[in-house]
Amino acid sequence: MEKKDNNDNTIDFVILWVDGNDPEWQKEKEKYTPGQQTDTRPQRYRDWDTLRYWFRSVEKYAPWVNRIFFVTWGHLPSWLNLEHEKLKIIKHTDYMDPEYLPTFNSQPIELNIHKIPGLSEQFVYFNDDMFLIGPVRETDFFKNGKPCDSAVLNVSCPDAIAGYNYFPLQSVQFINKYFDMHQVLRKHWKQWFNLKYGKDLLRTLYLLPCPRFPGILQYHLPGSFTKETFKKVWEIEPELLDETCRNRFRTKLDYNQWVMRNWQLAEGNFYPRKSSIGKSFYLGKNKDSISDCCTYIQKRKGKMIVINDGEMTEEEFQMNKRLLLGVFGELLPEKSSYEL
Repeated sequence: MEKKDNNDNTIDFVILWVDGNDPEWQKEKEKYTPGQQTDTRPQRYRDWDTLRYWFRSVEKYAPWVNRIFFVTWGHLPSWLNLEHEKLKIIKHTDYMDPEYLPTFNSQPIELNIHKIPGLSEQFVYFNDDMFLIGPVRETDFFKNGKPCDSAVLNVSCPDAIAGYNYFPLQSVQFINKYFDMHQVLRKHWKQWFNLKYGKDLLRTLYLLPCPRFPGILQYHLPGSFTKETFKKVWEIEPELLDETCRNRFRTKLDYNQWVMRNWQLAEGNFYPRKSSIGKSFYLGKNKDSISDCCTYIQKRKGKMIVINDGEMTEEEFQMNKRLLLGVFGELLPEKSSYEL
């Protein structure tokens, strides 16, 4: 049975997925030559086979979700139940400007999410490496009509591990162009100086002498957004975002959805949320990272987890993959209604 059109109170989930093993997708990708400053490392596209656990976690821990918009180049998992009443399959061609396509860069796909037909005003954005590992409520993502988030100052710097991550610098430069940090903190002090942030609040206190935003701490968790924010930022800086959207492959100077998140925080358009609601892990060559990640899931120390794919050999990747699938299999052993 088809669900009715969304209203302002509903919350949709949006998830981006790519099957890097799809031969048709690979053929399409090979038609284009990446530039010297692009990021085409294997971890941008390889599949951990964890997607079914994303759907199981949503069904078990967020049964209240209105709709799930599954955004894909065109390939689909063979096990996915396409007839599920809450599931909407969205191809890039369904909502992105043809001039931006095809794209092998997640940033343009993110920046245009608000154009997805039928998407509710309130939505939660997931990468396919973001999972729920405990029960969540609508009020974990939106409260009093505002996105829930944690506003914490930080010092932005390029990613020393990957060498490709300039997003924090780009996004904070964007915000400083339109907002005065001290005016923002005075106007929205109850939201920025909130005890829910725990020890992270000390970062903001230490950085108060800064003349402008030195950076905003990115927790890299599922993000709560309103379409209004995306529309507003696009209206203000169409040429800047258009430039990123024309990059078929990820580059160091791309803008991403962090600009939208930072805008919401600077506007005061958010409701304070505990920063301990989830945690992000980087699975690289450090053997402790996979162990800590698995323990976090097993003990359900938070409600969400993000599992970043880092630099590792194929042998290390396969080992980490087996461990991760084992833990998810223990946590979510039962097939969901999203699976055939």
